[in-house]
Amino acid sequence: MIKRIATVGGWTLVSRVSGFIRDVVMAAVLGAGPLADAFFVAFRLPNHFRAIFAEGAFAAAFVPAYARTLQQAGIDAAKLFADRIAAALIVINLFLLALALLFTPWVGSILAPGLDPTRFDLAVALTRITFPYLALVSMETLFAGILNANQRFATAAGAPVLLNVSLIATLLLAPYFQSAGYAAAWGVLIAGVAQVVLVAVDAEMRGVGIRFRMPKLDPTTRRFLKALGPAIVGAGGVQLALFADTLIASFLPTGALSALYYADRINQLPIGVVGIAVGTVLLPEMSRRLAAGDTRGAALAQARGIQLALLMTVPSVAGAIAIPDLIMRALFARGAFTAADAAAAGATLAAYAIGLLPFVMMRSFTAPFYARGDTLTPVKAALLAAAVNIALKVVLMGPLAQVGLALATSAGAWINLTLLTIFARRRGFAVSGAGLRPVIRLFLAGAVLAVVLYFGSIVLAKAFSGLPHFRQEITLAVLLLIGTIVYAATVLLLLGRDWLATLFKDVGTAADTPPSKTLQPPDPTSASAALPDSTPPPNV
Repeated sequence: MIKRIATVGGWTLVSRVSGFIRDVVMAAVLGAGPLADAFFVAFRLPNHFRAIFAEGAFAAAFVPAYARTLQQAGIDAAKLFADRIAAALIVINLFLLALALLFTPWVGSILAPGLDPTRFDLAVALTRITFPYLALVSMETLFAGILNANQRFATAAGAPVLLNVSLIATLLLAPYFQSAGYAAAWGVLIAGVAQVVLVAVDAEMRGVGIRFRMPKLDPTTRRFLKALGPAIVGAGGVQLALFADTLIASFLPTGALSALYYADRINQLPIGVVGIAVGTVLLPEMSRRLAAGDTRGAALAQARGIQLALLMTVPSVAGAIAIPDLIMRALFARGAFTAADAAAAGATLAAYAIGLLPFVMMRSFTAPFYARGDTLTPVKAALLAAAVNIALKVVLMGPLAQVGLALATSAGAWINLTLLTIFARRRGFAVSGAGLRPVIRLFLAGAVLAVVLYFGSIVLAKAFSGLPHFRQEITLAVLLLIGTIVYAATVLLLLGRDWLATLFKDVGTAADTPPSKTLQPPDPTSASAALPDSTPPPNV
């Protein structure tokens, strides 16, 4: 499992690095003004719906159902199930696309009512170009789920790189378009086509391609739909809070939407490389093990995933809180993106960082529910957290502008994670896989790192003050090197080599346990028993 997480995380890192290059080009070409605000609205709309209907709800319901069918009934039954779902997905997406293209101005007026007429009209025009990306990425998600359930992760994890490559190419060719905003919008649409082709070809080569058969309400499909409904509601609750960001920020001064975007891009790096990578591998892994009756193996897989996520995320939190301004200046302050823009985005990044740990851990904490076919319980946590999140946004937008929106998002993430832990314990299984002692020591290592980065940035700023060029970039690079050494040494000192060796030891396969046709009841003690540290798992 660790190797598969590394595969997904590695490709996600490539995607994030290429995404950073994309954002550098985007910042230089679009800046943080009216043109950028209009594009980011157009880009967010299909991405919000994608997170609800595709990567969020659909993946949460489809992957466990496909993995369960594959484990219990074989590859032919799993392919038949996927073919029927694919046909239904095409029809639904075409219907949604027709509605979206017809009612784009109405949707835009609801989601971003604070835009002035010039920005609003441009956002509507760009949205009509970008929105078909939803249908394309929905099909990509289907193929990715099939590949992941068959233990094939590389192609699906690498597909998002094509979005970045496409956007970079069209932005560099912006003089040939009506404006840079139109260039970026067409880049999104082209990327959607390329992503679907990539995963579809890989699925076909692996013998699990789609043939599109007439949908049928057999027991497997009914169980899938039963899980899909609550998953859509839950994903919708999360996206409702993000919709609120777009809506509220449209009333804030020009540049607030852009500051949120660039800060969130940096915040998404550990979420994607660590959180999504762990969750992507963990969901089919736990689904397959539970379908085979291997409850202890499922708990052990979750424990390893959560521990690895904590180890990799703590330094990101430390850096984003200690030196957010330096990060944004070094990465984006060039071209049309000014030092003032970097300062606003840096403050927003620090606010997002407060909730980075729960953001990263979320998929690992929902996996035990989804793997058991329970998509309703995570909905309750998501909706309660979203309600608090939106209320805080309204309260904080006045005094703190977009920083208040980011703080509210972080608070909502902590509430969501806490509720998931409480609900899981009531169900009789733990969702936390990290012992209390390692968690405390990892946090201590992060605190040491934050102190080193903060004071190191002050010292290096004086040391490199005479450099005529790339002063911020060199300072950040040196701090990253120093921080890596400090964090690694502190973790080894506090946790030891044995803990790391146990963490990276791979989990046995589900085949080690005799398969079962029925899902066994969860073992309430299995998660804590699987830990290197014997301390009972905390409510984190």
